[in-house]
Amino acid sequence: TDPLQFPCVCVCVTPAPQGGAVALLRPVAAMGKRVAVVLAGCGVFDGSEIHEASAALVHLSRGGAEVKIFAPNIEQRDVVNHLKGSPTDEKRNVLVESARLARGNIQDLAELKVSEFDAVIFPGGFGVAKNLCSWAVDGKNCTVNEHVNSTLQAFHKAKKPIGLCCISPVLAAKVFPGCEVTVEGNRWTSAIAELGCKHICKDVSESHVDKANKIVTTCAFMCKAPLHQIFDGVGTMVEEVLKLA
Repeated sequence: TDPLQFPCVCVCVTPAPQGGAVALLRPVAAMGKRVAVVLAGCGVFDGSEIHEASAALVHLSRGGAEVKIFAPNIEQRDVVNHLKGSPTDEKRNVLVESARLARGNIQDLAELKVSEFDAVIFPGGFGVAKNLCSWAVDGKNCTVNEHVNSTLQAFHKAKKPIGLCCISPVLAAKVFPGCEVTVEGNRWTSAIAELGCKHICKDVSESHVDKANKIVTTCAFMCKAPLHQIFDGVGTMVEEVLKLA
């Protein structure tokens, strides 16, 4: 059985003396992997996709990981009325909005130290393509937020795994030319190729592992699939990240 899917607490049992009533149970704690999760706001159209972020956190919890959540302390590119799907005149902060998903337990991405973590994961959502980079506006000529870029570069240099889902693989495609990612089916092949990377077609329930770069990607909501399949697909990404960590 895969211990990442079914974590357990080891218990040492000391046999009771003959005639004794109970045995002594001593819990033995297992060291979990330390994983940073980077958010881009709160909401699919201008921040992190809530279901993907939640799925990643649930699977990390199930895998026994120790998680800390981060977001850049910057203004959002725009604020979208999610009922109407149209932009508004509001101004919102990415860190403040991400705190909604993190239940307030979040840190500025500028404070992240790669030495304190074994892996990093970026859930999707259009906030990734608007706030963490400018791909939604500039396409192949996009720029990546300085703290996002330095975080990715630091984990890559330390040979620590990077997990990305939905649209967030464009971050890896921009920062690491030549890497392999999946962002769903064939319609994204040219967009990824424009960034100098190889697109691997995968089903929603699968993830792709670029072993050379320790980059794990899954398409999530880029596929039009039922929520439970997206949840499971994110789970395969998390599982592979933890294996590499």
